[in-house]
Amino acid sequence: MIRVLVADDHPIVRGGIVGLLGTAGDIEVVGEAADGAAAVLLAAEVRPDLVLMDLRMPQLDGAAATAQILAHNPATRVLVLTTYETDDQILGAIAAGASGYLLKAAPQAEIIEGVRSVAGGQTVLAPVIAARLVQRVRADAAPAPRLSARELQVLRLVATGESNPQIARSLFIGEATVKTHLLHVFEKLGVSDRTRAVTLAMELRLL
Repeated sequence: MIRVLVADDHPIVRGGIVGLLGTAGDIEVVGEAADGAAAVLLAAEVRPDLVLMDLRMPQLDGAAATAQILAHNPATRVLVLTTYETDDQILGAIAAGASGYLLKAAPQAEIIEGVRSVAGGQTVLAPVIAARLVQRVRADAAPAPRLSARELQVLRLVATGESNPQIARSLFIGEATVKTHLLHVFEKLGVSDRTRAVTLAMELRLL
């Protein structure tokens, strides 16, 4: 039997999930929690094989509850079941240690199979979630913007605290040219001010 703890702050939704899991002969619901803090305490008490976790809950959100549950018992598996799917929430839950992420709108059979798969050691992601993660990884892996040699010279002088007139004198160019180079830098880096241009360039190891 797969021993499951259901954590969801909506009583009707939680009751529906419990009822759905009750139709599977190999799944036993051993506890219900109405908020993240209660889920952490109950998980420590009943030590379920799997926690079916909502994300937005009072007291403690699902990602934080997941992290605490797994800190106390790393053998427990967590499957997020939620209606929310923003990038930060997805990544937050996965970073906290969740082994799966399904949407409540998923077919009932898919949810039951998700519980079985995650309890069995697999990772389960709803197709839309998997696609979002792939897009995020690709975006994070995108090559750094290419700045020209002159744009880098200007940005390095900005980083030292020089003003536009000082940069113009240092590079023997006009102030208007300095401004043009900076505008190109801002556009390429997707920023709107000198400070963010410098900090982002450092993060991207352009400086």
